[in-house]
Amino acid sequence: MMNQWMPALLLAGASLQCFAQENFPNRLLRLVVPYTAGGTGDQIGRLVGDKMGEILGQRVLIGNKPGAGGNLGAEATVRSPADGYTLVMAATSLASNPALQKKLSFDPVKDLVAVSQGCGVPMVVVTPTLLVKNIRELVAYAKANPGKLNFSSSGIGTSSHLAGELFKSLTDVDMTHIPYKADSQALPDLLAGNVQLMFMFQTSALPQVKAGKLRALAVSTSSRSPAAPELPTVAEAGVPGYDFNGWFGLFAPAGTPKAVVDKLNAAAVKAVQSPDLKAKLIEAGFVPTPPDTPAQFATFLQGEVAKWARVAREAKLQAAD
Repeated sequence: MMNQWMPALLLAGASLQCFAQENFPNRLLRLVVPYTAGGTGDQIGRLVGDKMGEILGQRVLIGNKPGAGGNLGAEATVRSPADGYTLVMAATSLASNPALQKKLSFDPVKDLVAVSQGCGVPMVVVTPTLLVKNIRELVAYAKANPGKLNFSSSGIGTSSHLAGELFKSLTDVDMTHIPYKADSQALPDLLAGNVQLMFMFQTSALPQVKAGKLRALAVSTSSRSPAAPELPTVAEAGVPGYDFNGWFGLFAPAGTPKAVVDKLNAAAVKAVQSPDLKAKLIEAGFVPTPPDTPAQFATFLQGEVAKWARVAREAKLQAAD
């Protein structure tokens, strides 16, 4: 008796699923920010999340879940229902962690679906105490004092770590990496001079530079930053080929219906390209990325994973437990 009803039940289930996708979203959304409150990742998450909420007609609740270079928040998203109501604002570390952390419990390419890349963020090379005026002098100092120069980061695999490792590999200097759990822990030691150098997101670095607490040497991207056009790029200042641009983008759990992902992508692109939010992002030091599709962002992520695997191998970086 049950068998004769199965086709009707399956059809009804499919109809309900289609209805849910067409009416998405009809309740609050959750955006996981895998970084501490007040930091660069938190800032971009709240700005984009609020604007997407306006566009979608539903509130986007921000939930901070920092730790393990962004892995805790990403993993929480992977384990969430694949219905589009849980997203994560991930960063460059999502692509580098497979090469730098042995006990990664998920595959960022297979277990997450790319929604949209939101922004890029240049890094700034800053120092509180070193008596160097530019990158050439920094390289000369490091080579004259092998192993004595420390650079801090907000954690293994984070943008501040990767930018420093890329610098080491291209200059062949011996610097010691000092990882912290978050920018909020790394910054006080940097300002106190306990660590001599850091590659910081310009959103966090420039206010400290303007306050006279840090000296900026260069920006990490291939072109100068509109927020600090007076600063040369690292490549201009003596390290040809150096180019590092931190990025932030939205991801959903794998298996999220394509129709839902497309709606989220449209909302994210519209949010970032809206004149009011775009102005806020640029003022804060972010660089909004051009409109993209989920497929384009997925291809970008795959390229980033391959790139950082290669950098880790060439720089002989040891994966952390």
